[in-house]
Amino acid sequence: MTGLNTLFEVQGRSLIAGQTDAPRAQVGRAFHGFNPVEGSVLPPIFYSATAQEVDAAVQAAVSAAPEYGALSGQARGQFLRRIADGLDAAAGCLIEHAHAETALPRPRLTGEVARTSGQLRHFAGVVEEGSWVMARIDTGNPDRTPPKPDVRSMLRPLGPVAVFGASNFPLAFSVCGGDTASALAAGNPVIVKAHPAHPATSEVAGRIVADAVQACGLPTGVFSLLFDEGHAVGSALVMHPEICAVGFTGSLRGGKALMDLAAKRPRPIPVYAEMGSVNPVFILPGALAERAEQLATGLHGSFTLGGGQFCTKPGLVFAPVGVSSPFVERLRQLTDAGPAFSLLTSGIAAVYERSVAARAHLQTAAGAEASAGWGARTVLLETTFAGLDAEPHLAEEVFGPTTLLVHLEGKPEMIQAARALEGHLTATILGTEADLAEYRDLLRVLESKVGRLIFNAFPTGVEVCHAMVHGGPFPATSDGRSTSVGSQAIFRFARPVAYQGLPQSALPEALKDENPLGLLRMWNGAWNGDASQTETRTGKP
Repeated sequence: MTGLNTLFEVQGRSLIAGQTDAPRAQVGRAFHGFNPVEGSVLPPIFYSATAQEVDAAVQAAVSAAPEYGALSGQARGQFLRRIADGLDAAAGCLIEHAHAETALPRPRLTGEVARTSGQLRHFAGVVEEGSWVMARIDTGNPDRTPPKPDVRSMLRPLGPVAVFGASNFPLAFSVCGGDTASALAAGNPVIVKAHPAHPATSEVAGRIVADAVQACGLPTGVFSLLFDEGHAVGSALVMHPEICAVGFTGSLRGGKALMDLAAKRPRPIPVYAEMGSVNPVFILPGALAERAEQLATGLHGSFTLGGGQFCTKPGLVFAPVGVSSPFVERLRQLTDAGPAFSLLTSGIAAVYERSVAARAHLQTAAGAEASAGWGARTVLLETTFAGLDAEPHLAEEVFGPTTLLVHLEGKPEMIQAARALEGHLTATILGTEADLAEYRDLLRVLESKVGRLIFNAFPTGVEVCHAMVHGGPFPATSDGRSTSVGSQAIFRFARPVAYQGLPQSALPEALKDENPLGLLRMWNGAWNGDASQTETRTGKP
Protein backbone atom coordinates (compact mmCIF):
# COMPACT_ATOMS: atom_id res chain seq x y z
CA MET A 1 0.00 0.00 0.00
CA THR A 2 2.93 2.39 0.43
CA GLY A 3 3.30 2.94 -3.31
CA LEU A 4 -0.39 3.55 -3.71
CA ASN A 5 -0.40 6.16 -0.98
CA THR A 6 2.17 8.24 -2.87
CA LEU A 7 0.38 7.97 -6.24
CA PHE A 8 -2.12 10.63 -5.26
CA GLU A 9 -0.16 12.03 -2.33
CA VAL A 10 -2.56 10.71 0.28
CA GLN A 11 -1.83 12.96 3.23
CA GLY A 12 -4.52 12.05 5.73
CA ARG A 13 -5.64 15.66 6.06
CA SER A 14 -8.95 17.30 5.23
CA LEU A 15 -9.14 19.03 1.86
CA ILE A 16 -10.33 22.58 2.51
CA ALA A 17 -11.26 24.42 -0.70
CA GLY A 18 -8.61 22.53 -2.62
CA GLN A 19 -5.86 22.74 0.00
CA THR A 20 -4.45 20.00 2.25
CA ASP A 21 -1.12 21.56 3.10
CA ALA A 22 -2.14 25.00 4.37
CA PRO A 23 -0.73 25.92 7.81
CA ARG A 24 -3.09 24.90 10.60
CA ALA A 25 -3.13 26.07 14.16
CA GLN A 26 -4.56 22.78 15.42
CA VAL A 27 -4.62 19.16 14.35
CA GLY A 28 -7.60 16.90 15.01
CA ARG A 29 -7.56 13.42 16.49
CA ALA A 30 -5.59 10.74 14.64
CA PHE A 31 -7.16 7.57 13.21
CA HIS A 32 -6.49 4.87 10.62
CA GLY A 33 -8.24 2.86 7.99
CA PHE A 34 -8.49 -0.89 8.61
CA ASN A 35 -8.27 -4.09 6.61
CA PRO A 36 -11.59 -5.89 7.37
CA VAL A 37 -10.24 -9.35 6.46
CA GLU A 38 -7.47 -9.22 9.06
CA GLY A 39 -8.68 -6.40 11.31
CA SER A 40 -5.29 -4.77 10.83
CA VAL A 41 -4.34 -1.09 10.63
CA LEU A 42 -3.68 0.48 7.22
CA PRO A 43 -1.36 3.44 6.62
CA PRO A 44 -1.29 6.41 6.55
CA ILE A 45 -2.47 8.26 9.65
CA PHE A 46 -5.55 10.44 9.09
CA TYR A 47 -6.55 13.45 11.15
CA SER A 48 -10.08 14.50 12.03
CA ALA A 49 -11.03 17.99 10.96
CA THR A 50 -11.00 20.68 13.62
CA ALA A 51 -13.85 23.09 14.32
CA GLN A 52 -11.81 25.79 12.56
CA GLU A 53 -11.47 23.62 9.47
CA VAL A 54 -15.20 22.91 9.38
CA ASP A 55 -15.94 26.62 9.50
CA ALA A 56 -13.26 27.39 6.89
CA ALA A 57 -14.78 24.84 4.50
CA VAL A 58 -18.28 26.25 4.97
CA GLN A 59 -17.17 29.87 4.60
CA ALA A 60 -15.33 28.97 1.38
CA ALA A 61 -18.52 27.32 0.12
CA VAL A 62 -20.55 30.42 1.00
CA SER A 63 -18.11 32.58 -0.97
CA ALA A 64 -18.26 30.23 -3.96
CA ALA A 65 -22.05 29.80 -4.00
CA PRO A 66 -23.10 32.93 -5.98
CA GLU A 67 -20.61 32.42 -8.80
CA TYR A 68 -21.08 28.66 -9.00
CA GLY A 69 -24.87 28.91 -8.82
CA ALA A 70 -24.86 31.37 -11.73
CA LEU A 71 -22.88 29.07 -14.02
CA SER A 72 -24.57 27.85 -17.17
CA GLY A 73 -25.68 24.25 -17.46
CA GLN A 74 -23.00 23.76 -20.08
CA ALA A 75 -20.27 24.89 -17.67
CA ARG A 76 -21.55 22.70 -14.84
CA GLY A 77 -21.83 19.76 -17.22
CA GLN A 78 -18.22 20.25 -18.28
CA PHE A 79 -17.17 20.23 -14.62
CA LEU A 80 -19.06 17.00 -13.86
CA ARG A 81 -17.58 15.31 -16.93
CA ARG A 82 -14.10 16.39 -15.85
CA ILE A 83 -14.63 14.65 -12.49
CA ALA A 84 -15.92 11.53 -14.26
CA ASP A 85 -12.87 11.43 -16.54
CA GLY A 86 -10.58 11.80 -13.51
CA LEU A 87 -12.26 8.86 -11.76
CA ASP A 88 -11.88 6.66 -14.81
CA ALA A 89 -8.23 7.65 -15.19
CA ALA A 90 -7.54 6.81 -11.53
CA ALA A 91 -9.67 3.64 -11.48
CA GLY A 92 -6.78 1.32 -10.67
CA CYS A 93 -5.66 3.39 -7.69
CA LEU A 94 -9.22 3.83 -6.39
CA ILE A 95 -9.94 0.11 -6.69
CA GLU A 96 -6.82 -0.94 -4.80
CA HIS A 97 -7.43 1.50 -1.96
CA ALA A 98 -11.09 0.52 -1.72
CA HIS A 99 -10.31 -3.18 -1.82
CA ALA A 100 -7.80 -2.82 1.01
CA GLU A 101 -10.17 -0.72 3.14
CA THR A 102 -13.45 -2.59 2.53
CA ALA A 103 -12.52 -6.13 1.39
CA LEU A 104 -15.05 -5.72 -1.41
CA PRO A 105 -13.92 -7.75 -4.44
CA ARG A 106 -12.11 -5.93 -7.22
CA PRO A 107 -14.66 -6.83 -9.94
CA ARG A 108 -17.43 -5.29 -7.80
CA LEU A 109 -15.31 -2.16 -7.27
CA THR A 110 -14.49 -1.96 -10.97
CA GLY A 111 -18.21 -1.79 -11.65
CA GLU A 112 -18.63 0.78 -8.91
CA VAL A 113 -16.05 3.10 -10.47
CA ALA A 114 -17.95 2.88 -13.75
CA ARG A 115 -21.25 3.53 -12.00
CA THR A 116 -19.82 6.56 -10.19
CA SER A 117 -18.39 8.17 -13.31
CA GLY A 118 -21.51 7.18 -15.22
CA GLN A 119 -23.88 8.94 -12.84
CA LEU A 120 -21.73 12.08 -13.00
CA ARG A 121 -22.09 12.04 -16.78
CA HIS A 122 -25.80 11.32 -16.34
CA PHE A 123 -26.24 14.54 -14.36
CA ALA A 124 -24.00 16.39 -16.79
CA GLY A 125 -26.47 15.52 -19.54
CA VAL A 126 -29.37 16.68 -17.37
CA VAL A 127 -27.93 20.13 -16.69
CA GLU A 128 -26.63 20.58 -20.24
CA GLU A 129 -30.12 19.96 -21.62
CA GLY A 130 -31.49 22.26 -18.91
CA SER A 131 -35.22 21.60 -18.75
CA TRP A 132 -34.87 20.25 -15.21
CA VAL A 133 -35.17 23.86 -13.96
CA MET A 134 -38.95 23.63 -14.60
CA ALA A 135 -39.23 27.07 -16.17
CA ARG A 136 -42.79 28.44 -16.04
CA ILE A 137 -43.93 31.71 -17.55
CA ASP A 138 -47.25 33.47 -16.96
CA THR A 139 -47.27 36.66 -18.99
CA GLY A 140 -48.92 39.80 -17.68
CA ASN A 141 -52.23 41.27 -18.81
CA PRO A 142 -52.62 44.97 -17.91
CA ASP A 143 -56.16 45.04 -19.31
CA ARG A 144 -57.48 42.56 -16.77
CA THR A 145 -59.21 43.79 -13.64
CA PRO A 146 -57.21 43.71 -11.47
CA PRO A 147 -54.17 43.80 -13.79
CA LYS A 148 -52.36 40.51 -14.07
CA PRO A 149 -48.61 40.74 -13.33
CA ASP A 150 -45.92 38.99 -15.34
CA VAL A 151 -44.69 36.08 -13.18
CA ARG A 152 -41.95 33.63 -14.09
CA SER A 153 -40.38 30.87 -11.99
CA MET A 154 -37.63 28.28 -12.10
CA LEU A 155 -35.59 26.11 -9.76
CA ARG A 156 -32.50 27.65 -8.22
CA PRO A 157 -29.76 26.09 -6.01
CA LEU A 158 -30.12 26.06 -2.24
CA GLY A 159 -26.55 26.93 -1.24
CA PRO A 160 -23.81 24.91 0.51
CA VAL A 161 -24.74 21.24 0.92
CA ALA A 162 -23.21 18.76 3.40
CA VAL A 163 -22.87 15.19 2.10
CA PHE A 164 -22.07 12.14 4.24
CA GLY A 165 -20.20 9.23 2.64
CA ALA A 166 -21.71 5.75 3.07
CA SER A 167 -19.85 2.75 4.45
CA ASN A 168 -21.10 0.15 1.95
CA PHE A 169 -20.36 2.00 -1.31
CA PRO A 170 -16.90 3.60 -1.05
CA LEU A 171 -17.36 5.29 -4.42
CA ALA A 172 -20.96 5.38 -5.72
CA PHE A 173 -22.44 6.72 -2.45
CA SER A 174 -19.36 8.45 -1.17
CA VAL A 175 -17.20 11.48 -2.04
CA CYS A 176 -18.15 11.55 -5.73
CA GLY A 177 -21.41 9.67 -5.30
CA GLY A 178 -24.97 10.44 -6.19
CA ASP A 179 -25.59 13.05 -3.48
CA THR A 180 -22.48 14.99 -4.46
CA ALA A 181 -23.23 14.67 -8.18
CA SER A 182 -26.83 15.84 -7.87
CA ALA A 183 -26.00 18.70 -5.49
CA LEU A 184 -23.19 19.95 -7.75
CA ALA A 185 -25.43 19.56 -10.79
CA ALA A 186 -28.08 21.75 -9.16
CA GLY A 187 -25.46 24.48 -8.62
CA ASN A 188 -24.57 23.99 -4.96
CA PRO A 189 -21.08 23.91 -3.41
CA VAL A 190 -20.56 20.61 -1.57
CA ILE A 191 -18.72 19.71 1.62
CA VAL A 192 -18.28 15.95 2.04
CA LYS A 193 -17.77 14.31 5.40
CA ALA A 194 -15.78 11.21 4.42
CA HIS A 195 -16.69 7.85 5.95
CA PRO A 196 -13.90 6.67 8.29
CA ALA A 197 -14.13 3.13 6.90
CA HIS A 198 -12.40 4.12 3.65
CA PRO A 199 -10.41 7.32 4.20
CA ALA A 200 -7.66 6.75 1.61
CA THR A 201 -10.22 5.98 -1.09
CA SER A 202 -12.06 9.15 -0.07
CA GLU A 203 -8.98 11.34 -0.23
CA VAL A 204 -8.06 10.13 -3.71
CA ALA A 205 -11.61 10.81 -4.91
CA GLY A 206 -11.60 14.19 -3.20
CA ARG A 207 -8.39 15.22 -4.89
CA ILE A 208 -9.91 14.27 -8.26
CA VAL A 209 -12.82 16.65 -7.59
CA ALA A 210 -10.46 19.41 -6.41
CA ASP A 211 -8.37 18.98 -9.56
CA ALA A 212 -11.53 19.33 -11.68
CA VAL A 213 -12.49 22.51 -9.79
CA GLN A 214 -9.09 23.99 -10.60
CA ALA A 215 -9.06 22.80 -14.21
CA CYS A 216 -12.47 24.36 -14.87
CA GLY A 217 -11.49 27.67 -13.24
CA LEU A 218 -14.17 27.45 -10.56
CA PRO A 219 -14.04 29.03 -7.09
CA THR A 220 -12.09 26.70 -4.82
CA GLY A 221 -14.88 26.64 -2.24
CA VAL A 222 -17.08 24.63 -4.61
CA PHE A 223 -15.76 21.46 -2.94
CA SER A 224 -14.19 20.47 0.37
CA LEU A 225 -13.56 17.11 2.03
CA LEU A 226 -13.51 16.65 5.81
CA PHE A 227 -12.29 13.63 7.77
CA ASP A 228 -13.52 12.47 11.16
CA GLU A 229 -13.31 9.22 13.09
CA GLY A 230 -16.50 9.98 15.02
CA HIS A 231 -19.52 12.26 14.90
CA ALA A 232 -18.25 15.70 15.90
CA VAL A 233 -17.50 16.96 12.39
CA GLY A 234 -20.81 15.73 11.00
CA SER A 235 -22.73 17.36 13.83
CA ALA A 236 -20.85 20.63 13.38
CA LEU A 237 -21.60 20.63 9.67
CA VAL A 238 -25.32 20.07 10.13
CA MET A 239 -25.51 22.75 12.82
CA HIS A 240 -23.49 25.33 10.89
CA PRO A 241 -25.86 28.21 10.07
CA GLU A 242 -24.62 28.47 6.47
CA ILE A 243 -25.31 24.84 5.51
CA CYS A 244 -28.55 24.67 3.52
CA ALA A 245 -29.21 20.93 3.12
CA VAL A 246 -27.81 17.51 3.98
CA GLY A 247 -27.46 14.29 1.99
CA PHE A 248 -26.93 11.09 4.00
CA THR A 249 -26.83 7.35 3.37
CA GLY A 250 -26.48 5.12 6.42
CA SER A 251 -28.29 3.70 9.41
CA LEU A 252 -31.67 4.67 10.78
CA ARG A 253 -30.00 5.74 14.01
CA GLY A 254 -27.52 7.99 12.20
CA GLY A 255 -30.10 9.49 9.88
CA LYS A 256 -32.52 10.28 12.69
CA ALA A 257 -29.73 11.91 14.68
CA LEU A 258 -28.99 14.25 11.77
CA MET A 259 -32.69 14.95 11.27
CA ASP A 260 -33.05 15.88 14.92
CA LEU A 261 -30.03 18.19 14.77
CA ALA A 262 -31.32 19.91 11.64
CA ALA A 263 -34.75 20.39 13.20
CA LYS A 264 -33.23 22.04 16.30
CA ARG A 265 -31.43 24.74 14.32
CA PRO A 266 -32.80 28.30 14.51
CA ARG A 267 -33.29 27.88 10.77
CA PRO A 268 -34.16 24.21 10.15
CA ILE A 269 -32.89 22.64 6.94
CA PRO A 270 -33.86 19.54 4.96
CA VAL A 271 -32.00 16.29 5.59
CA TYR A 272 -32.32 13.82 2.73
CA ALA A 273 -31.44 10.59 4.48
CA GLU A 274 -31.58 7.05 3.16
CA MET A 275 -31.66 5.03 6.35
CA GLY A 276 -33.04 1.51 6.58
CA SER A 277 -35.00 -1.01 4.54
CA VAL A 278 -35.63 -4.77 4.58
CA ASN A 279 -37.00 -4.73 1.00
CA PRO A 280 -39.77 -7.33 1.41
CA VAL A 281 -40.19 -10.06 -1.18
CA PHE A 282 -43.58 -11.67 -1.85
CA ILE A 283 -43.45 -15.03 -3.63
CA LEU A 284 -46.78 -15.95 -5.19
CA PRO A 285 -48.12 -19.48 -5.79
CA GLY A 286 -47.72 -19.53 -9.57
CA ALA A 287 -44.02 -18.69 -9.36
CA LEU A 288 -43.44 -21.38 -6.73
CA ALA A 289 -45.15 -23.97 -8.89
CA GLU A 290 -43.12 -23.02 -11.96
CA ARG A 291 -39.59 -22.38 -10.64
CA ALA A 292 -39.17 -23.04 -6.92
CA GLU A 293 -35.47 -23.99 -6.98
CA GLN A 294 -34.60 -21.14 -9.37
CA LEU A 295 -36.24 -18.69 -6.99
CA ALA A 296 -34.27 -20.09 -4.05
CA THR A 297 -31.01 -19.69 -5.96
CA GLY A 298 -31.83 -16.11 -6.94
CA LEU A 299 -32.91 -15.16 -3.44
CA HIS A 300 -29.77 -16.60 -1.87
CA GLY A 301 -27.56 -14.76 -4.32
CA SER A 302 -29.39 -11.52 -3.62
CA PHE A 303 -29.36 -11.55 0.19
CA THR A 304 -25.68 -12.54 0.31
CA LEU A 305 -24.50 -10.16 -2.42
CA GLY A 306 -21.77 -7.92 -1.03
CA GLY A 307 -22.00 -9.75 2.28
CA GLY A 308 -25.64 -8.68 2.63
CA GLN A 309 -24.54 -5.04 2.95
CA PHE A 310 -26.64 -3.56 0.17
CA CYS A 311 -29.38 -1.11 1.13
CA THR A 312 -31.62 -3.09 -1.22
CA LYS A 313 -30.89 -6.51 0.29
CA PRO A 314 -34.06 -8.63 0.57
CA GLY A 315 -34.21 -9.15 4.32
CA LEU A 316 -37.84 -10.28 4.66
CA VAL A 317 -39.47 -12.91 2.44
CA PHE A 318 -43.15 -13.90 2.49
CA ALA A 319 -44.19 -17.13 0.80
CA PRO A 320 -47.07 -19.63 1.04
CA VAL A 321 -44.71 -22.60 1.43
CA GLY A 322 -44.43 -25.61 3.70
CA VAL A 323 -41.28 -26.28 5.68
CA SER A 324 -40.33 -29.19 3.39
CA SER A 325 -41.11 -27.58 0.03
CA PRO A 326 -38.48 -27.68 -2.78
CA PHE A 327 -38.02 -23.92 -2.42
CA VAL A 328 -37.22 -24.11 1.28
CA GLU A 329 -35.03 -27.19 0.98
CA ARG A 330 -32.95 -25.59 -1.77
CA LEU A 331 -32.63 -22.31 0.13
CA ARG A 332 -31.37 -24.16 3.21
CA GLN A 333 -28.89 -26.18 1.15
CA LEU A 334 -27.44 -23.05 -0.43
CA THR A 335 -27.17 -21.32 2.93
CA ASP A 336 -25.45 -24.30 4.58
CA ALA A 337 -22.92 -24.43 1.73
CA GLY A 338 -22.25 -20.70 1.69
CA PRO A 339 -18.91 -19.08 2.58
CA ALA A 340 -18.23 -16.58 5.33
CA PHE A 341 -18.04 -12.90 4.45
CA SER A 342 -15.89 -10.01 5.66
CA LEU A 343 -18.06 -7.11 6.76
CA LEU A 344 -17.07 -3.51 6.23
CA THR A 345 -16.37 -2.36 9.77
CA SER A 346 -15.94 -3.77 13.25
CA GLY A 347 -19.12 -1.95 14.28
CA ILE A 348 -21.19 -3.53 11.51
CA ALA A 349 -19.77 -6.96 12.37
CA ALA A 350 -20.58 -6.55 16.08
CA VAL A 351 -24.16 -5.46 15.44
CA TYR A 352 -24.67 -8.32 12.98
CA GLU A 353 -23.40 -10.87 15.50
CA ARG A 354 -25.71 -9.52 18.21
CA SER A 355 -28.71 -9.42 15.88
CA VAL A 356 -28.22 -12.98 14.67
CA ALA A 357 -27.66 -14.24 18.22
CA ALA A 358 -30.93 -12.63 19.32
CA ARG A 359 -32.69 -14.53 16.54
CA ALA A 360 -30.94 -17.86 17.11
CA HIS A 361 -34.26 -19.58 17.88
CA LEU A 362 -35.29 -18.97 14.25
CA GLN A 363 -32.10 -20.21 12.58
CA THR A 364 -32.63 -23.13 10.18
CA ALA A 365 -29.41 -23.01 8.15
CA ALA A 366 -25.98 -21.39 8.40
CA GLY A 367 -22.86 -21.24 6.27
CA ALA A 368 -19.18 -21.46 7.11
CA GLU A 369 -17.85 -19.93 10.30
CA ALA A 370 -15.81 -16.73 9.99
CA SER A 371 -12.17 -17.30 10.92
CA ALA A 372 -10.59 -13.84 11.21
CA GLY A 373 -11.12 -10.10 11.00
CA TRP A 374 -14.67 -8.81 10.83
CA GLY A 375 -16.17 -11.96 9.41
CA ALA A 376 -19.82 -12.99 9.31
CA ARG A 377 -21.61 -16.30 8.85
CA THR A 378 -24.51 -16.54 6.39
CA VAL A 379 -27.73 -17.35 8.26
CA LEU A 380 -31.25 -18.30 7.18
CA LEU A 381 -34.04 -17.50 9.63
CA GLU A 382 -37.59 -18.82 9.42
CA THR A 383 -40.85 -18.11 11.19
CA THR A 384 -44.60 -18.04 10.63
CA PHE A 385 -46.97 -15.13 10.23
CA ALA A 386 -48.09 -15.65 13.82
CA GLY A 387 -44.46 -15.70 14.95
CA LEU A 388 -43.74 -12.41 13.19
CA ASP A 389 -46.87 -10.89 14.68
CA ALA A 390 -45.72 -11.94 18.16
CA GLU A 391 -42.19 -10.55 17.62
CA PRO A 392 -42.59 -7.52 15.31
CA HIS A 393 -38.96 -6.48 15.88
CA LEU A 394 -38.02 -9.40 13.62
CA ALA A 395 -39.03 -7.21 10.68
CA GLU A 396 -36.23 -4.72 11.44
CA GLU A 397 -33.21 -4.47 9.16
CA VAL A 398 -30.19 -6.69 9.91
CA PHE A 399 -27.20 -5.45 7.91
CA GLY A 400 -25.31 -8.55 6.76
CA PRO A 401 -25.81 -11.94 5.02
CA THR A 402 -29.11 -13.06 6.51
CA THR A 403 -32.78 -13.06 5.58
CA LEU A 404 -36.02 -13.99 7.33
CA LEU A 405 -38.44 -16.33 5.54
CA VAL A 406 -42.02 -16.01 6.79
CA HIS A 407 -44.26 -19.01 6.05
CA LEU A 408 -47.80 -17.94 5.17
CA GLU A 409 -51.05 -19.87 5.06
CA GLY A 410 -52.54 -18.05 2.08
CA LYS A 411 -53.57 -14.78 0.45
CA PRO A 412 -55.27 -13.17 3.50
CA GLU A 413 -52.08 -13.47 5.55
CA MET A 414 -50.02 -12.07 2.67
CA ILE A 415 -52.24 -8.99 2.38
CA GLN A 416 -52.23 -8.56 6.15
CA ALA A 417 -48.42 -8.81 6.20
CA ALA A 418 -48.13 -6.15 3.48
CA ARG A 419 -50.42 -3.78 5.35
CA ALA A 420 -48.30 -4.12 8.50
CA LEU A 421 -45.10 -3.04 6.74
CA GLU A 422 -43.32 0.22 7.45
CA GLY A 423 -41.77 2.23 4.63
CA HIS A 424 -39.11 0.52 2.51
CA LEU A 425 -37.01 1.28 -0.55
CA THR A 426 -38.36 -1.64 -2.56
CA ALA A 427 -40.89 -4.43 -2.59
CA THR A 428 -40.54 -7.42 -4.90
CA ILE A 429 -43.30 -9.63 -6.29
CA LEU A 430 -42.27 -12.95 -7.80
CA GLY A 431 -45.14 -14.48 -9.72
CA THR A 432 -46.97 -14.98 -12.99
CA GLU A 433 -49.40 -12.71 -14.81
CA ALA A 434 -52.21 -14.83 -13.42
CA ASP A 435 -50.78 -14.28 -9.94
CA LEU A 436 -50.77 -10.52 -10.52
CA ALA A 437 -54.40 -10.57 -11.55
CA GLU A 438 -55.35 -12.54 -8.45
CA TYR A 439 -53.18 -10.43 -6.10
CA ARG A 440 -54.01 -7.02 -7.57
CA ASP A 441 -54.89 -5.73 -4.11
CA LEU A 442 -51.35 -6.65 -2.95
CA LEU A 443 -49.91 -4.25 -5.53
CA ARG A 444 -52.20 -1.46 -4.32
CA VAL A 445 -51.03 -1.94 -0.74
CA LEU A 446 -47.35 -2.06 -1.65
CA GLU A 447 -47.55 1.13 -3.72
CA SER A 448 -48.12 3.01 -0.47
CA LYS A 449 -45.20 1.30 1.30
CA VAL A 450 -42.22 1.59 -1.05
CA GLY A 451 -40.48 3.74 -3.63
CA ARG A 452 -39.86 0.97 -6.17
CA LEU A 453 -42.10 -2.00 -6.93
CA ILE A 454 -40.27 -4.85 -8.72
CA PHE A 455 -41.73 -7.79 -10.60
CA ASN A 456 -39.78 -11.01 -11.23
CA ALA A 457 -36.36 -9.65 -10.37
CA PHE A 458 -34.45 -9.22 -7.13
CA PRO A 459 -33.96 -5.76 -5.64
CA THR A 460 -30.16 -5.68 -5.33
CA GLY A 461 -28.91 -3.39 -8.08
CA VAL A 462 -30.23 0.09 -8.79
CA GLU A 463 -30.15 1.37 -12.36
CA VAL A 464 -29.06 5.01 -12.73
CA CYS A 465 -31.71 6.38 -15.09
CA HIS A 466 -34.28 9.14 -15.36
CA ALA A 467 -37.20 7.05 -14.09
CA MET A 468 -35.45 5.42 -11.11
CA VAL A 469 -36.78 6.02 -7.61
CA HIS A 470 -34.42 5.07 -4.79
CA GLY A 471 -36.40 6.29 -1.84
CA GLY A 472 -39.48 5.39 0.11
CA PRO A 473 -41.68 6.32 3.05
CA PHE A 474 -40.11 6.72 6.49
CA PRO A 475 -38.07 5.00 7.89
CA ALA A 476 -36.56 4.01 4.54
CA THR A 477 -35.85 7.69 3.95
CA SER A 478 -36.48 10.95 5.73
CA ASP A 479 -38.62 12.21 2.83
CA GLY A 480 -40.49 9.64 0.75
CA ARG A 481 -41.15 12.22 -1.96
CA SER A 482 -37.50 12.15 -3.03
CA THR A 483 -34.96 9.81 -4.61
CA SER A 484 -31.19 9.58 -4.17
CA VAL A 485 -30.60 7.81 -7.52
CA GLY A 486 -31.58 8.97 -11.00
CA SER A 487 -32.00 12.42 -12.46
CA GLN A 488 -34.90 13.30 -10.13
CA ALA A 489 -32.36 13.39 -7.28
CA ILE A 490 -31.41 16.88 -8.43
CA PHE A 491 -34.71 18.28 -7.15
CA ARG A 492 -33.67 17.70 -3.53
CA PHE A 493 -31.09 20.47 -3.76
CA ALA A 494 -33.08 23.19 -5.51
CA ARG A 495 -36.03 25.42 -4.69
CA PRO A 496 -38.47 27.38 -6.85
CA VAL A 497 -37.96 31.13 -7.18
CA ALA A 498 -40.49 33.43 -8.85
CA TYR A 499 -39.56 36.65 -10.66
CA GLN A 500 -42.39 39.16 -10.96
CA GLY A 501 -42.31 42.18 -13.24
CA LEU A 502 -38.60 42.00 -14.13
CA PRO A 503 -37.49 43.35 -17.52
CA GLN A 504 -36.13 40.89 -20.05
CA SER A 505 -32.57 42.12 -19.51
CA ALA A 506 -32.69 41.15 -15.81
CA LEU A 507 -34.27 37.73 -16.18
CA PRO A 508 -32.32 34.44 -16.09
CA GLU A 509 -31.74 33.02 -19.56
CA ALA A 510 -34.21 30.20 -18.89
CA LEU A 511 -37.07 32.68 -18.41
CA LYS A 512 -36.51 35.08 -21.31
CA ASP A 513 -39.19 35.28 -23.98
CA GLU A 514 -36.96 34.12 -26.83
CA ASN A 515 -35.96 30.95 -24.88
CA PRO A 516 -32.25 31.22 -25.83
CA LEU A 517 -31.49 27.88 -24.13
CA GLY A 518 -34.15 26.01 -26.10
CA LEU A 519 -35.74 24.54 -22.97
CA LEU A 520 -38.99 22.70 -22.52
CA ARG A 521 -41.04 25.32 -20.65
CA MET A 522 -44.58 26.04 -19.56
CA TRP A 523 -45.88 29.20 -21.22
CA ASN A 524 -49.25 30.36 -19.95
CA GLY A 525 -50.17 26.83 -18.94
CA ALA A 526 -48.97 25.06 -22.10
CA TRP A 527 -45.78 23.01 -22.15
CA ASN A 528 -43.51 23.84 -25.07
CA GLY A 529 -45.29 27.16 -25.40
CA ASP A 530 -43.59 30.31 -26.67
CA ALA A 531 -44.05 34.05 -27.01
CA SER A 532 -46.48 33.65 -29.90
CA GLN A 533 -48.99 32.18 -27.44
CA THR A 534 -49.21 35.27 -25.20
CA GLU A 535 -52.31 35.22 -23.03
CA THR A 536 -55.07 37.58 -24.18
CA ARG A 537 -57.77 36.74 -21.67
CA THR A 538 -59.28 39.61 -19.77
CA GLY A 539 -61.65 39.95 -16.87
CA LYS A 540 -61.61 38.75 -13.32
CA PRO A 541 -60.69 35.13 -12.52
